Amino acid sequence: MPKLAVMITRIPPLWLLVFLQTVVSAASLVVEIVAGRMLAPYVGMSLYTWTAVIAVVLAGFSVGHWWGGLMASKPQDTALRQTGWVLLAAALSTGLAVVVLQSIAGPVLGAVTHPLWAIIALCTGAFFLPSLFAGVPAPVLAQIGANTAPDSGRALGALFAAGAIGAIAGTLLAGFVFISYLGSALTLALVALVYVAMALLSFWLAGRLPRAALLASLISLAFAGYALATPSPCDTESKYFCIRTIDVSDRPDAPVNMMVLDHLVHGSSAAHDPTLMYTDHAAMLDALTLLRAPQAGFTSFFIGGGSFSMPRAIAARGNHGAITVAEIDPAVTRTAARDFWFDPASATVLHSDARVALRQNPTHYDIIIGDAFTDIAVPQHLITQEFFELVRKRLTPEGSYLMNVVDYEDNLQTLGAMLRTLATVFPVVEVWVEQRQPVAGARMVFIIAAGTEATPENSFVTRTPDIKRFAALSESMVTRLMARDSLVLTDDFAPVDRLMGLRAD
Repeated sequence: MPKLAVMITRIPPLWLLVFLQTVVSAASLVVEIVAGRMLAPYVGMSLYTWTAVIAVVLAGFSVGHWWGGLMASKPQDTALRQTGWVLLAAALSTGLAVVVLQSIAGPVLGAVTHPLWAIIALCTGAFFLPSLFAGVPAPVLAQIGANTAPDSGRALGALFAAGAIGAIAGTLLAGFVFISYLGSALTLALVALVYVAMALLSFWLAGRLPRAALLASLISLAFAGYALATPSPCDTESKYFCIRTIDVSDRPDAPVNMMVLDHLVHGSSAAHDPTLMYTDHAAMLDALTLLRAPQAGFTSFFIGGGSFSMPRAIAARGNHGAITVAEIDPAVTRTAARDFWFDPASATVLHSDARVALRQNPTHYDIIIGDAFTDIAVPQHLITQEFFELVRKRLTPEGSYLMNVVDYEDNLQTLGAMLRTLATVFPVVEVWVEQRQPVAGARMVFIIAAGTEATPENSFVTRTPDIKRFAALSESMVTRLMARDSLVLTDDFAPVDRLMGLRAD
């Protein structure tokens, strides 16, 4: 008489289910935070980037929860075994996310002209599947906990709380530890390893570990290792930026380097000429600083360092007062010193948010220069009435505030809102731009000068490195720009992303 094979279903203790749910939830939120960091070199880090990431990840979780609910209705050992396979799929898709994103970025950005849809497409292609697979275990574990625990309500509460606690832990670990110390690719490889471990735990709870599962685990880890070996788009991946240095010179004996933070150029410098500016905004800021400085030996405060081209130029000319730079990212400062010939001893560098630095330090400056950008817009907390009032308090009586603004020729809502806001704080507000016929719909660079006195000249010529003429808009034009709307930007409401609008260029 043939023997019957009997499988004894293991009854998992509640604490083990809670542990499994906490770890999977934490891993899934690590992936969500890393997704935003990894998209930045291709589409920047903006409100739209994070909106797309959160939406895509939540969509993946939702589909995963629905699928997990179907699995939860099956016998416990079957549901756990299937959960193990799903977690192996999570490990594989997570480990390959780096390769997938790098592979699809070029075709997607070339085919999808609208930036919002491009962001959603990239995020979906790389991170929807990892989120879907990570969402499957929760309903399965909740069903098992409710069926096996003496108190089903207590079990469900514990498992829901475990999911929330894991999400919190994953978010904090990704933002404060993993990305800073491991980088995006290694973090995802670690998450893939965690998913493999949780998959093996699920198989063990199901009562059997198939050989195919061991093989699939090795394959998942191998692909994660392959992804880890792919070249990173960043020279340095800091807490804040993907930093790259690009040599744009054609003469090895006279190098010119360009700094790219995430996907945008944030400055260029030449080794042989520290006073030569390579962008229109830097050239205008540099020239206006010299024109509006109330005295020789003027003091200056820079909001944002980037390539430190302007602090370097001021220091090279001599006859200046104290130079202070608020650059939030120490890695940017190190890159400027290493690749852009900036001497850290020539300035006081505060690795702090500029608003915090100005609020904490009562020093007064002759010139304050705003040149900080998140994506292509100035950070919201640096364009409000409250911030401009703080700037005014930190200026000497004859001091000036200069800031870089990007807007579109056929829009100018951002420029108008900033002018209206500055006009509530400063008696004189000017707008400077290259003196040429604007191209319809093109992105334009403006410099706003604010203070108690007008600039002594209404135009000037400088190098960018080509010779260009820049001029101030007429008072009537500035008045018309301010009269387009009544919005004054405040800490409570500063919708700069909406004002900039979504553009395909």
